[in-house]
Amino acid sequence: MLLTLATAGIYPILWLYTKFQVINEVIGKKTADSSYVIWIAVCTGIGLDLSRFGTAADAGAVSALGSVISLAASILFIVWAFRARLALQAYALTEFKIDLRIDIFYTFLFDVFYIAYCINDLPEVYRKQLIVSGRAGQTTDPVNSGVMS
Repeated sequence: MLLTLATAGIYPILWLYTKFQVINEVIGKKTADSSYVIWIAVCTGIGLDLSRFGTAADAGAVSALGSVISLAASILFIVWAFRARLALQAYALTEFKIDLRIDIFYTFLFDVFYIAYCINDLPEVYRKQLIVSGRAGQTTDPVNSGVMS
């Protein structure tokens, strides 16, 4: 979240652009494509640029349009997060026999950040699942399977 503030909202777009292809390949399902991420970047940029004009009295409509476009970018992020959520849950279930619980509220609220957290937490969830199921000596590891690379 701090990187988002420090980069004026660019970090989540860059993270998504660099990681969605890896996620798609490893999981085996399409969560996004390049044009989808580019539209998120375009909506974010135009929305932020138009929102700056809110100080002048005659530019209220332009500022409102900027807010609507920024809202569209947020909705695109949320849609991707829910697509990634479903794909990640299916991947964890089929590959590692883990019922990965990804909270809907957190997915909505933190979208890209929460999905990144869930991906990074997958090895710990897998380790706990092995301990609970009594398979602690099993060798398949989500860290070395390509998700975290």
